[in-house]
Amino acid sequence: MKSMNNQATLDRLRDLKLVGMYQAFETLLRLPLHQQPPADELLAQLTEAEHEYRQHRRTQMAIRAARFRYQASLEELHYGPGRNLDKTLVLRLADCRFIDRAENIFLTGSTGCGKSYVASALGYQACQLGYRVGYHNLIRLIQRLQLAKADGSYQREMSRLERQHLLILDDWGLQPLDQNGRLALLQIMEDRHGKAATIITSQLPVSKWHDYIDDPTLADAILDRLTHKAHRMELKGESMRRKQSLAAEK
Repeated sequence: MKSMNNQATLDRLRDLKLVGMYQAFETLLRLPLHQQPPADELLAQLTEAEHEYRQHRRTQMAIRAARFRYQASLEELHYGPGRNLDKTLVLRLADCRFIDRAENIFLTGSTGCGKSYVASALGYQACQLGYRVGYHNLIRLIQRLQLAKADGSYQREMSRLERQHLLILDDWGLQPLDQNGRLALLQIMEDRHGKAATIITSQLPVSKWHDYIDDPTLADAILDRLTHKAHRMELKGESMRRKQSLAAEK
């Protein structure tokens, strides 16, 4: 009779979509009777299992929605000599409180030095801590916004960007901006200024960003909002992709 009751409980947990509880209870039932916890401990374990399951599910959904360029983690970052990746700063940013403070991060350096990977790692960390993150190639984002203007969904797209706690703009400066792109970028920065955080990766040093925008008035407005509260990391050294390719060939 007890086995039937346990099976009925499992069925009810499954019907209620309490997947974490279902999996934990099913595992506990496989233990010998003398190893199974008393009722109060059982309830605590099942509740914690459901909490962890839902938290993990939310994190995975946030990661999928962010569309990161790389699957990355802060634990896998390399702080080798000559790379100029500030470990102290990275560890300070790992709690993601910079997002609450609406602080921006600039990751600059030559191609292949790991800028996008570091940005992805910070984005993954933010997802795990419950923040909404969006990862975009800058030019493709601008192109998408221009298409949105044509089909009437522009404001909806801008509102979606504004709701991201952390916006990552990758490959800043690879292609020139037209006037519509500059205006879209200004609106994005205006919407986020003082309210949300932005990470930018670029081969261009920050000192060249004004020239890249190529409109003194708009450049002043955009960079004033971006640089107001910003952490800067200029990565150096040879291409990480080249290193990995050479290592794979050995």
